[in-house]
Amino acid sequence: MQAIGLIETRGLTPAVEALDAMCKAANVRLLDFKRVGSGLVTVIVEGDVAAVTAAVEAGGSSYRQTGGQLIATNVIPRPHPDLARMLL
Repeated sequence: MQAIGLIETRGLTPAVEALDAMCKAANVRLLDFKRVGSGLVTVIVEGDVAAVTAAVEAGGSSYRQTGGQLIATNVIPRPHPDLARMLL
């Protein structure tokens, strides 16, 4: 795994919209969709570092246009294998 990208949002529908923008913007693959609680949803994608970075930027930008509450975004290049196992 070369990189992991995460976007945390409030609400499922905006998270799906962000995921759609991420997958259209770059060659990334959905790893997981976590419902954290209290309406928080985290989308986790993987791919090479440049693609994940572009995807997270596109997903965050798409979500901001909806006027929703974007909680956090993060790109983790070359994640430790234990971290990858924890996220899955």
